Amino acid sequence: MNWEAYLQASEVVDWQHPTLLQLAQQLRAQAMRQASQERRVTQTVIAQTCFEWVRDQICHSVDHQMNPVTWRASDVLKYKTGFCFAKSHLLAALLRANQIPTGFCYQRLSLDDQGEPYSLHGFNAVYLPEVGWYRIDARGNRIGIGAQFTPPIEQLAYAVQLPGEIDFPQIWSEPLPIVIEKLQTSQAWQAVLRHPPDWDPEATVALSDGSSVIRAQ
Repeated sequence: MNWEAYLQASEVVDWQHPTLLQLAQQLRAQAMRQASQERRVTQTVIAQTCFEWVRDQICHSVDHQMNPVTWRASDVLKYKTGFCFAKSHLLAALLRANQIPTGFCYQRLSLDDQGEPYSLHGFNAVYLPEVGWYRIDARGNRIGIGAQFTPPIEQLAYAVQLPGEIDFPQIWSEPLPIVIEKLQTSQAWQAVLRHPPDWDPEATVALSDGSSVIRAQ
């Protein structure tokens, strides 16, 4: 496993930004105090502390009808709002700043629970020494959604139930380009909601190195 890819900083996951580093250190200190009191594995407690902070302290753009549309982790922190994708970027930044390998996961879900149209939903996977890769969803809880940190049992925001919905098994080291492009080019949360990023697997082009290029929908 190339752990370095799941720890690196990038334009999106800019975990070396001063305000991000400061928060990452604060959450680490909080987690270490808790771990000491409960005699739990420190790295797992750090991951849980970061997850719960992003889940509860960053407003989901649609739930709270908030702008701007954020995509860079430091901007998600600055404006305290973002879509599920953006919140996953911030969580990855906080975890990577604490040297915890973190990747990106996606589901394809029906927007109205009846079929088309579909939208990608983004969340994270974190590597915990005692359980391996563990998927966590910091989208933000509300009535009907109760994502939690309960390793080794997953408790995500959504479950795939309908034809056309997909739970992609991959764990990417960087967010999907079609997600970043949609967030970067949308001026308001309503624009993303009207035309969310979608991935039709039949539109995926396989490459010789085993990776793939996803065409924008």
